[in-house]
Formats: sequence, C-alpha cells, structure tokens
Amino acid sequence: MDRLNAMRVFVTVIDLGSQSAAADYLQLSRPVVSRYLAELEDWVGTRLMQRTTRKLSLTAAGQETLPRCRQLLELAGDLQAAVQQPEDAPRGALRISVSTSFGQAQLVDAVAAYVRRFPDVKVELQMLDRTVNLVDERIDLAIRTSNDVDPSLIARRLSVCRSVVCAAPAYLNERGTPQRVEELSLHNCLTHAYFGHSLWHFAVAGQQVAVPVSGNISANEVMTLQRAALAGAGITMLPTYQAADAIRRGELVRLLPEAKPRELNLNAVYTSRKHMPATLRSMLDFLVQRFKDEPAWDRDLY
Repeated sequence: MDRLNAMRVFVTVIDLGSQSAAADYLQLSRPVVSRYLAELEDWVGTRLMQRTTRKLSLTAAGQETLPRCRQLLELAGDLQAAVQQPEDAPRGALRISVSTSFGQAQLVDAVAAYVRRFPDVKVELQMLDRTVNLVDERIDLAIRTSNDVDPSLIARRLSVCRSVVCAAPAYLNERGTPQRVEELSLHNCLTHAYFGHSLWHFAVAGQQVAVPVSGNISANEVMTLQRAALAGAGITMLPTYQAADAIRRGELVRLLPEAKPRELNLNAVYTSRKHMPATLRSMLDFLVQRFKDEPAWDRDLY
C-alpha cells in the first residue's frame, strides 16, 4: 500500500466531506478512494470513519489519526521541497487573516518587508477579531493566538504571546495601585469580551491563581481597551505586543510584575493541501524566521 497516498485520500475525504468529492478532486475513481481508506484502516488496525449514505464522521481513532496524517504529509512536502530548486521567485496572491491589534502592531511591518523582497506577491490582509473558517472564506493563512489548535488545521508556532496588567497614571492616582492580584477584584477592570471576560489567570510564585474581575467597559479587541485605559477608565490586561510602547513612554504603568498572566502561542495556521503553493510556503518561512527569537516587543518587560 502507498501509505502516503492513503493518508492523502483520508485527509481529502475529511476536508471535502465525502468520498465522491475527494475522488473528483484527486482525479481517482470512487472504488480506488474506498480501497485506499480500507487499506489505511487495515494498517492502523481500527475504523477511522463512520459512513452512512447521508453523513460522514470521524471515530475517536480517526480524530487521533487525522492530525498525524496531516503532519506526515507536511513533512513529506517539506522533504520534496528541500531537494527541488524553485523555478522562480514567489508570485501570486495570498489572503491572510489576523486580529486587528496584532495586524496593526506587528504583522503589517512584516508583510511590508516580505513584499519588498518579493514584489510579485500580492497580500490581502483581513483584519478580523473573530475566528474565520479558512476554507469557506478562502483564507490562505491565519495568524492566531491560542494554545488550542483546531486538529483539522496545520499550525506553525511563530512566537510567544505574553500579557501585562496596566493602567494610566491618572487612574492609579485616583483609585490607588493594587499590590496583590486579589485586589484587582476591587478595581474597575476593562475586559475583553471573549478572553478573560470575568476571570484573569496568573502564575504567582509558582501557583496558579484565578482572580474574578469586573468593570464598566468591555470590548472585543484590545486596541479599544488600550485607548480606554489611556483615558484613565480603569485597569486592563493587554498583550505586550500592543502595550509595550505605551509602557515605555510612561503612558501606561505595568502593575503586579511578579504575577505572570497566562502565556499563549502565536501560530500561523493553514489548511492541509496536496501541494502547498510556493508562495504560501515562502511566507510561512519568512514569518517563522522573523519572529523566531524572543519577541522584540518584550525587551525590558520580561
């Protein structure tokens, strides 16, 4: 059995939702697709999918097998790319989804540097403060801050995303400066609508601490929270890539430095494809190289 092709068929069936669609996409007959799936199940020793005339779903074993198949296919593609010389420089279009805050604070400069190097690439940035469906919205690459990666997608880690608790001097002069994380519950905290809306998590002296917080402003993106904090409205938790410059300028004051908010991974996420376009691979490699070291925005903060 050609195991790589069997895994490719399996992944394509899941991505497209049916064996017939996968057969059309891979230009294989329906019986050949069925045979590949059966041989893959024989190889792993268990059923990977539940098949009915109207629905296809993964078994528990299939959910474990799918991300590993994606990883093996990606490694095979990397091996092939490593021994082939590209015919020419990257060219074509890329659609990239990113949060408004990280996009404006960090990614725009990275993309500008990339297109200066490869001027035949056209990049469309989608600044969206929601999780997009890469297939439905035709997104080639998404930059996401999370420790939980959708198992149906491939993720390459770019860097770490740290956060700080901060407030404007005007607020602290009026309301006082908290000395312990528990005191945050007594303050007006400006919260993110989706992340840590009512509970902020910290590591303090090796212990995990969750602090209930509340306030009179909530927003779905951090740039708004930073503006509100700068105006003296309250205490907020911001990613360091967003807040570092304001802290260095003294416009915001970092609070409780001994308490470390939860760290997240900054990932570049994309769908598994039979042959990754050279331009997408080039952009991924560029971003990994650019962000691989300790984040520049964290200098003097951590």
